[in-house]
Amino acid sequence: MQRGRRIAFDYGDVRIGVAVCDPDGIVCTPLPALKAQDEALPDAIRNLLDEYLPIYLVVGEPRHLSGHESAKMDSVARFVETLQLITDLPIRMVDERLSTVSASVKLRSAGKDSRASKDFIDSAAASEILMAAVDQDRLEDRSL
Repeated sequence: MQRGRRIAFDYGDVRIGVAVCDPDGIVCTPLPALKAQDEALPDAIRNLLDEYLPIYLVVGEPRHLSGHESAKMDSVARFVETLQLITDLPIRMVDERLSTVSASVKLRSAGKDSRASKDFIDSAAASEILMAAVDQDRLEDRSL
């Protein structure tokens, strides 16, 4: 697996969850969520890219449990277009089904109320999405 940090985004109309992994892809850490409608959003993303120097970006791909695209896919596609204007880094879409549910379960297990942690839950979901991407990297690396 290629060494280097990766950054994931869990796009929402209000908040965008953000997570980063260490260069070896062992630990995915939630970062403070970004405000989706903030005019300074592109600058905030550039700052993240400058700080963490990722090798690629991951964006959660919203799908229904059936596998069909959700209505949210249009807004996610616009967010990806924004990312493409900001950077030439590769952008991977990763199925985000159940990422928020999984993050909520983990928060409850840690004694946190996911409803009271709305800002954190989005970034915890981004961590789940990022871990799925890193796991896929490992699987693909083994198949070489």
